[in-house]
Amino acid sequence: MTKSKNFLNNFIKTFRFGSSKDGHNEEDLEKIAQQEQKVFTFETLVAATKDFHPDNKLGQGGFGPVYKGRLPDGRAIAVKKLSQSSSQGKKEFMNEAKLLARVQHRNVVNLLGYCAHGGEKLLVYEYVVHESVDKLLFKPDRRQELDWKRRYDIICGVAKGLLYLHEDSHNRIIHRDIKASNILLDDKWVPKIADFGMARLFPEDQTHVNTRVAGTNGYMAPEYVMHGHLSEKADVFSFGVLVLELISGQRNSSFNLNVEAQSLLDWAYKLYKKGRSLEMMDPTLAPSAVTDQVAMCIQIGLLCIQGDPQIRPTMHRVVVILSKKPSNLEEPTRPGIPGSRYRRSHRPAGSSSTAGTSGESNSHTFGSSFTATGTSSATQVVQDRGKRPMES
Repeated sequence: MTKSKNFLNNFIKTFRFGSSKDGHNEEDLEKIAQQEQKVFTFETLVAATKDFHPDNKLGQGGFGPVYKGRLPDGRAIAVKKLSQSSSQGKKEFMNEAKLLARVQHRNVVNLLGYCAHGGEKLLVYEYVVHESVDKLLFKPDRRQELDWKRRYDIICGVAKGLLYLHEDSHNRIIHRDIKASNILLDDKWVPKIADFGMARLFPEDQTHVNTRVAGTNGYMAPEYVMHGHLSEKADVFSFGVLVLELISGQRNSSFNLNVEAQSLLDWAYKLYKKGRSLEMMDPTLAPSAVTDQVAMCIQIGLLCIQGDPQIRPTMHRVVVILSKKPSNLEEPTRPGIPGSRYRRSHRPAGSSSTAGTSGESNSHTFGSSFTATGTSSATQVVQDRGKRPMES
């Protein structure tokens, strides 16, 4: 077994919550982390965050609070502090630590190290200056900070980050919660995928896994919502939603423009079919937009949100399209909407679909082609916009 695998296995063992050997586990973690140069003492993090002062609090996740800090060497950090009262948070915290231990990519947030101190468990990340995309994109007084070049760079960067997770990292990883609030922007406006609390390792020899539904309203693929049918195409769907949000400046989960459309996805598709795609563009982009790029990205977004996951492009295909000017792209079919019925297309991806998209009731189910043997009901309670539905 390699040194890296030894480190990862030993690290996971030391994070067994509720163990009577917390002190011993802490010592083991310190030794292992020192070997990997990933150790932070609790005292260092207390000093860096000024004793976790409320003024340094960046936000609150399911696992607990996140604080900004500064190390003695001048590096800015973000510290995730596990809340001892959250059992779901413990699972997410452990999951994030396990999955990010060996992940390194320009477009994925960098995990700097760990700390275990008695009952305290903490993860230490690079601090990302501009926070998350949603805090700019969905604020009318700030979205002008995201001109077209920055939005296009975000689209390209997130695509590359997802390609790395799906195909190029040590283990195939499905993020499960790609959304505007989980894309951070650094001091050079480079996008970084964050929050791996719900991410899943994906077996190399399987096309999908069946799991309980966990994600965010407005970003989840229909086959995943209805059947817990999870593959990397669920991340592709979420990416497509993000692309359309970046172009329009509208949030899909709270879409309320006075237009004849049920959602941002439906609106984008209807405009596309009428040859009027550019009408969905955020007006603040007018001075900076490269219209050919905008039109291409709208079509990419629509291809990613198609109802049938088999005809959505892979992230490799998306990155290839973005890296060069395509002469022609496939014709997107109708977007997938949780609760809608559709037939799996047997036509080439370039042909259009005539399937309906009623999407009015979650009591509707997909065709039997999506029902996998042994799949349990993916019952969920969908919360307000931008929030995760609760697992049943």
